[in-house]
Amino acid sequence: METRGPRNRRSLALLLAPLSFLIAVPGRAQPRRTGASNPRVERGKYLVTIMGCNDCHTPWKMGATGVPEPDMTRMLSGHPEGMKLPPPPAPVGPWIVSFVASTTAFAGPWGISYAANLTPDQNTGMGIWTEDMFLRAMRTGKHMGTSRQIQPPMPWLWYGKATDEDLKSMFAYLRSVPPIKNRVPDYLEPPAPSQPGSPSTKPGAVPTRRPSR
Repeated sequence: METRGPRNRRSLALLLAPLSFLIAVPGRAQPRRTGASNPRVERGKYLVTIMGCNDCHTPWKMGATGVPEPDMTRMLSGHPEGMKLPPPPAPVGPWIVSFVASTTAFAGPWGISYAANLTPDQNTGMGIWTEDMFLRAMRTGKHMGTSRQIQPPMPWLWYGKATDEDLKSMFAYLRSVPPIKNRVPDYLEPPAPSQPGSPSTKPGAVPTRRPSR
């Protein structure tokens, strides 16, 4: 006949103690990998850092020492939504490209381009992008891999030569960074060339806005 009581419970606890020790031994059970310990994410962070993504996609500010530095509180969030810009200066001679102090907006013969929000925000960033979209965008130079041409100064021609594994690592890292809600303005096409007999386009004319999606 089975006997229940404090003595039997103590005996059971003594029997189970070695088993609990084995379960708790480091290396016996593999913890779920987080972004910080995922080799692919770590590789992607390294690539995004050394390939200069923060140079354009992270707004820059004036540092305490008077030297410009990236504002890492807005890391990879693209051109600031609240930064309204006047028309760019007219190009003169060989100086045909200009950019704003935040290094997130650029004007040239292609129009006006804005650094995109690369964070995984669902509404204003890359939250709806898939890995396949990212790879096709880097390979073809098409936004989301299918739509409009990606404009300068984005060096997709060179990034597209990375291996699939490196691009997948970069995408994995971009998915791991904190999402930042920041709606970047749409790309602006250059003004249409003047027709014969019509007034010439004035310097600083506002280009035609073209949706990014």
